[in-house]
Amino acid sequence: MYHKLGNIPHKRHTIFRKEDGSLHHEELFGNEGFSGDSSLVYHLHAPTQVKAIGKCVNMNPKEAVSENVTSRKLKGKNLKPHNDYLKSKTPLFFNQDLIIGMSVSGKNKPDYFYKNATGDELVFVHEGKGILKTFLGNIPFFDGDYLIIPKGIIYQIEFESENNKVFYIDSASSISFPKRYLSKKGQFLENSPVCERDIRLPQELKTVDAKGEFTIIINKNHHLHEVVYAHHPFDVVGWDGYCYPFAISIHDFEPLTGSIHQPPTIHQLFEAHNFVVCSFCPRMFDYHPDAIPTPYNHSNLDSDEVLYYVEGDFMSRDSIECGDITLHPGGIPHGPHPGTTEKSIGKKRTEELAVMVDPFKPLKITEDAIDIEDDNYFKSWLTD
Repeated sequence: MYHKLGNIPHKRHTIFRKEDGSLHHEELFGNEGFSGDSSLVYHLHAPTQVKAIGKCVNMNPKEAVSENVTSRKLKGKNLKPHNDYLKSKTPLFFNQDLIIGMSVSGKNKPDYFYKNATGDELVFVHEGKGILKTFLGNIPFFDGDYLIIPKGIIYQIEFESENNKVFYIDSASSISFPKRYLSKKGQFLENSPVCERDIRLPQELKTVDAKGEFTIIINKNHHLHEVVYAHHPFDVVGWDGYCYPFAISIHDFEPLTGSIHQPPTIHQLFEAHNFVVCSFCPRMFDYHPDAIPTPYNHSNLDSDEVLYYVEGDFMSRDSIECGDITLHPGGIPHGPHPGTTEKSIGKKRTEELAVMVDPFKPLKITEDAIDIEDDNYFKSWLTD
């Protein structure tokens, strides 16, 4: 969707003066060179004034398992918290297309800014509320919100709550809505599980005119570079375009149902290069008189499957707690736990809430994931 905030000139790339007669500084902000979505941003100061370059920290995930056919369960409640959101981000699985992780953090107001110059970010707020502050405007967020932050956005995440739990994806490619939900002009179709009214765009553009020393942590190829700028990065007076962060709540996803069990593709909310993201939400069960509500056994051959359990009763799983993460790897079949299929027959509704990520390339397991793993999960389908 086209969006604009603040003051902008009538024509792009034309004279746009400040009150003192000097020119504003125009910046084309976008992806895929000059062929992708972009926004035109107008600054009080040139966005190129670097005063100092600080330390560089290698944040590449520490690999523990490179070749995996083991079904795994991670206990999210055992993750060590950190008050700072950025420092609390803990990578658990990764491949060349994405990093999947979790963070547990406290109430914080960072004294630095952050920019991911490597790819888009998906931040699912399991527990917490606050404000995503960006140079393109602010977005309040709450429990159950997805925050989509395009590559290059300068931002701060301020949590106003004390105990915050986040499931996140760092993507090497752009994250978007599935094309099958959209018309040729980009409007959501009537059969889409979400629509434009569900999307919360940046608002409350606060222009800060301040010079000094302002630290931006830039993530470039999973190395964090400390760069000091000569002016506040939120010096934007106006912008317009199609490249910006946004929020959408998992609670606004409208599940599609059928008379018999439907495949996971009906739950899809986002897509990127070589992975998809689905939302499993409270819904009516299948209404055929002989329907079996639990998923059928299926072979994972083309993708791994990661499930983050948010809340509710997970009908096809035993011994699952909110905040757990399961990995069902490609190469072996998986399905409901013993006894759950029979128990599901006749049930009319599920209250489960979960986020699923299906990467199309095998995932590697990090050392941090091994530290919080339930070692016996892969045996949980045994009946003897």
